[in-house]
Amino acid sequence: MTTRRTTTTLTLLLAAGSLGLAGCATQDAAAPTTADTTAADAVSIDDAWVKAADAGMTAGFGEITNDGEAELTIVSASTEAAAMTELHETAADASGEMSMAEVEGGFVVPAGETLVLEPGGHHLMLMDLTDPIRAGDEVTFTLTFGDGSTAELTAPVKDFTGAEESYDGTSGAEHEDS
Repeated sequence: MTTRRTTTTLTLLLAAGSLGLAGCATQDAAAPTTADTTAADAVSIDDAWVKAADAGMTAGFGEITNDGEAELTIVSASTEAAAMTELHETAADASGEMSMAEVEGGFVVPAGETLVLEPGGHHLMLMDLTDPIRAGDEVTFTLTFGDGSTAELTAPVKDFTGAEESYDGTSGAEHEDS
């Protein structure tokens, strides 16, 4: 009987010890770490603005800085000011003409670097405006990142005639559907 009791006691102790260790492991895995930081937490946005427009299309600009330690990707943008918002770039096409096109895969911002959204380059393209966007108004955007996190930004609207671009599709750089 002594052997049987010792074996049973030892088995119970090992089982209890295993459960105790499993409980500790679960507790440690749930503890937050700095790896839980989202892309939205790592981004700062400066000098944002939107070009005034009565109808059709316009664009949003600014500087998006990745203050984090890992590359981040902005996969989409949205605003109630337009039926559709796309991530765009202006670049020369095969014939050398400047045209705007959606950036496939989104805007990638390496760790510690800044993506400049500017006329003639990368920008947030607002298409099918819901109402006129006038100088002095503000437009709020939601940026969505590759990890699913989001960040809101509010940009003032201003008149702008530089870069000779027309975001209404009538002159200057044309919009290319892709």
